[in-house]
Amino acid sequence: MVHDSLAQDRTHARSMVITGGGIVATSQTLASQAGAQILARGGTAVDAAIAANAVLGVVEPMMNGIGGDLFAIYYTAKTQELTGINASGYAPKAMSLEALKKLDYYSVPSAGIHSVTVPGCVDGWAKMHAKFGKLPWRDLFAPAIYYAEHGFPVTELIQWDWDNTAAKLRADENSRRVYLLDDRAPAVGEIFRNHELARAYKILAETGPDALYKGEIAAAILKTSKRLGGLLAAEDLREFSSEWVQPVSTTYRGWNVYQLPPNGQGIGTLEMLNIMENFPLAGIDPLSADAFHFKIEAQKLTFQDQRRYIADPRFQDVPVSALISKEYAKRRAGLIDPAKANCSGGPGDPVTVGHTIYLAVVDRQGNVASWIQSLSDLWGSGVTVDGFGFALQNRAAGFSSDPEHPNALAPRKRPYHTIIPGFMEKDGREIAFGIMRGMNQAQAQAQFVSNVVDHKMNIQAALEAPRFTKMTLGGCDVRIESRVPPAVREELEKRGHSLEVLGEYSGMVGGGQAVMRDTKAKVNYGASSPRKDGAAIPEPDPYFTRSPK
Repeated sequence: MVHDSLAQDRTHARSMVITGGGIVATSQTLASQAGAQILARGGTAVDAAIAANAVLGVVEPMMNGIGGDLFAIYYTAKTQELTGINASGYAPKAMSLEALKKLDYYSVPSAGIHSVTVPGCVDGWAKMHAKFGKLPWRDLFAPAIYYAEHGFPVTELIQWDWDNTAAKLRADENSRRVYLLDDRAPAVGEIFRNHELARAYKILAETGPDALYKGEIAAAILKTSKRLGGLLAAEDLREFSSEWVQPVSTTYRGWNVYQLPPNGQGIGTLEMLNIMENFPLAGIDPLSADAFHFKIEAQKLTFQDQRRYIADPRFQDVPVSALISKEYAKRRAGLIDPAKANCSGGPGDPVTVGHTIYLAVVDRQGNVASWIQSLSDLWGSGVTVDGFGFALQNRAAGFSSDPEHPNALAPRKRPYHTIIPGFMEKDGREIAFGIMRGMNQAQAQAQFVSNVVDHKMNIQAALEAPRFTKMTLGGCDVRIESRVPPAVREELEKRGHSLEVLGEYSGMVGGGQAVMRDTKAKVNYGASSPRKDGAAIPEPDPYFTRSPK
């Protein structure tokens, strides 16, 4: 049982969702509701995650969709085992730094057809469904098809992103036609439909994932690429396969914390926690200058290592075990001055020792899905597929243009990935968590874990608590929410931090979701960040179908 002694005088706004049934927490309420309905029909956490993810591709199309990638961690209650999947796509076989130079690109572009990598999401859905699903594949797309055909009212924060990226949509003929109404973004509450995307989902539902890699949708992707002078070839799609991976972990003050191995940045969360463990954070005020200072300094050291070493392990030897070792973290922690910000740190030597959706699901049986899916930047590449109404990701922008860097672009290589699903457990409590927004994710997840472990917050309070984010490499600039008291911000500036003060609940620090299973009590908890339009929605109980006793 979870207690909160400050329930009547608390600093967070929302209560957790608590139920004996399942919970789906996403960044848009219609997607959460769709997943909850799938649970009520007897679906597993994976079934609900796929259905919710598909709906998010309709209602939050700038963030995710079948043109993007997927990573997930799944906890099987019966066996108490964790399974990870890396469904991130690779660069086309014809794409290289040399090939781009011949096309007059001297760095990897951040948008357009030459930023496109193979979409991994649908293959990841299929593999997860085959291993952990229960309901028929076709049933999982019914909610998404419904909203794509019948329409949905656009929600507030999603509309803001839509409106502020309209110029990117205007740059592509298909994007402009599909996603703009009279050359403008839809307004808050305005009904939006996407019949082309509905058609894509219908084909996927009836013919399976091969449609996107070998069939009609694949042909449309290739036609779009060829029309724009892209380098994608049929074999790039046909030969792609997502990969089962073993999660990596560390301990943080008695909790086991898990992430997926590279090419994602999840090991950055683990390294940051290991560094933070060297400082007396447990029990101190989470809004104190000391708490923020130690976490900010740990982030700087970790971020330098992330950008230096993380790459596709099929191409480079990534020193994962060294980067997340306690010994290495102790050495890195020794560089932190408690009284002064470090503005010039670099990566260590471990060998010697924008935009995303995250959803979390727990089902009635206690199976837990930590699930993250993305197009990378808003609207990804900005290129929408001919006739099918979905955008292709721009993950190639995650490559380095330096040929000597471990993350340098190469054919069939997967780029550095920002999207990471998190999982932590201790004494029969399993928590799936994730916080979005590009390079913010590893540092935000470490802050969430610290809020739960050090500051004894419940999962809703831990998501809501004021956070910082630092998206630059080097320097002392840091963004921080205005709910951090002025006196604390003043003290941080005295220590050398250069603060940019954000709004009270700023999307710049990333919205998130979390679910928790109390195995002993067989009770589930859900949380959803107010920095997004979503909610944690419980599975409906069978009160209309169960006969009275």
